[in-house]
Amino acid sequence: MPLIRMMGRTAVVAGTATAVSNRVSRRQGNRWAEQEQASQAPPQQEYAAPPEPAGPDPIEQLKQLGELHTQGVLTDEEFAVQKAKILA
Repeated sequence: MPLIRMMGRTAVVAGTATAVSNRVSRRQGNRWAEQEQASQAPPQQEYAAPPEPAGPDPIEQLKQLGELHTQGVLTDEEFAVQKAKILA
């Protein structure tokens, strides 16, 4: 009896090993196929975001504001409010 039991056990171990080996081989084959398909696909172009439009130069705005104040177009209060907006 021990010989038959050993042969049965060997058959079970060999069958399990074969099943696991086949499953691993299939998974690897599928992964390789996916990688091959991905490498053959045309690369997607990535576009950089457009640069933010540059805001008006605060120095230039202050110069224009000062000229308007000097010409009398802006009062002292209006000048102070606009200056605070530019510097904020």
